[in-house]
Amino acid sequence: MRINGIILINKERGISSNSVVNKVKHLLGADKAGHLGTLDVLGEGLLPVTLGKGTKLFDYFLNKDKVYRTVFKFGYTTTTLDLEGEVTNKNDKAVTLDELNQVLCNFIGKQNQMPPIYSAKKINGKKAYQLARSGAIEINLKPKEIEVYSIDIIKHLDFNTFEFNIHCSSGTYIRSLCRDIANSLTTYGVMLSIQRTKCGNFSIDNAYTLDDIKNGKFQIISLDSIFDYSSVNLSQSQSERLLNGVLISFIAKDGLYKAYLNDEFLGITEVKDNFMKFKLRLI
Repeated sequence: MRINGIILINKERGISSNSVVNKVKHLLGADKAGHLGTLDVLGEGLLPVTLGKGTKLFDYFLNKDKVYRTVFKFGYTTTTLDLEGEVTNKNDKAVTLDELNQVLCNFIGKQNQMPPIYSAKKINGKKAYQLARSGAIEINLKPKEIEVYSIDIIKHLDFNTFEFNIHCSSGTYIRSLCRDIANSLTTYGVMLSIQRTKCGNFSIDNAYTLDDIKNGKFQIISLDSIFDYSSVNLSQSQSERLLNGVLISFIAKDGLYKAYLNDEFLGITEVKDNFMKFKLRLI
């Protein structure tokens, strides 16, 4: 029996996202598996793992918002902007809570952000971190527009060490945000930890550990349940024509619909001017 759907994993620190996917795939006997947005090896938290037809959802979730809980320490930085790298710069500046609150408002909204040199951004087909580790002299990364919706200080943990809750657009590098906030305070910064708590409408509150999966204590989210659209039942002829890329006549209000053939979920269709086409095909 083929498994289709999404399972929310609470990834532990110290394991790669691809390793988690492979473990889940093996434990469940799925024919295909993927994820909806990687977490660094040192990162932890919510990793939505897709199964079977769910692997076709990657592009749909590519631009979903994310929420992170993270800890920044000011006063020094590293080559990777986290604890994986070597220390490159430091100073003795003490950052106060008031100073931090004064500058955070400057990082709310749309902005151009430079990715970290040690990142998965591709340059001429190679990942930036691969070039950095090979000793490449020039790594020409380009800034990308991102959006930060909120940055809340949760706690002043220790000297120059603060915990934050950050709601941001997909593609935002939290390590880069740490670097840029530190720059605005005329100091350096390093990300000590990061946990993803939300991805789109998915929450870590509903996530399972790998041990849960091993012990059979989990639920798989059905693919159609994640879409809040009206449903339409298609005939065999209609579905075949749509699957062949043919626009079909369909009298309905303009908008998106969950399309079914009998009880099988085919994907998301779009109706415009009484014609229907696939917006997201899952078979």
